[in-house]
Amino acid sequence: MPLHRLLLALVFSILPVLALAAEIDRFAGVYEGSSEFVQDGEAQRRDLSTTIKPSKTGFELSWTSVSYKSDGRIKQKVYTIEFVPSPRDGIYGSAMKTNVFGKPEPLDPLNGEPFVWTRISGDTFSTFSLFINEAGEYEMQEYHRTLADGGLDLVFRRVKQGAVEREIKAFLSKVK
Repeated sequence: MPLHRLLLALVFSILPVLALAAEIDRFAGVYEGSSEFVQDGEAQRRDLSTTIKPSKTGFELSWTSVSYKSDGRIKQKVYTIEFVPSPRDGIYGSAMKTNVFGKPEPLDPLNGEPFVWTRISGDTFSTFSLFINEAGEYEMQEYHRTLADGGLDLVFRRVKQGAVEREIKAFLSKVK
């Protein structure tokens, strides 16, 4: 292969990686905050954190939710997911398992596993999780993280069969 074609191929293979890095770098960081809301007539508090960082093949998203129950119990959920570019601009697939060829791929919602993806649209970094239960009904969880002065505005929604069951809003300050 002539040198100029090799250089062109190299440039065109690097451009998507550089574009992804620039897109992710706008959101990269560690963010923390809390939210107070009413659920089932009871005041609730939740501490929230999010970490977004570039990885070799895409980016890693981690988030933690700590719920404080009225009876004194504390419930913590921690998630960490690797995402890789999809063939569509601004949409990233989860890489939660590896297929027989060593390629990362999402989980299978038809097997009771969540199907997770992320979309970046303007200043909003949205993560969606689809779960199909045994009866074939679905639940969606949506996390919309929008760039704001000093951090991220977070809107979380849980949607079952098309109806919003819960919505939590919080400001997450950038701490790193």
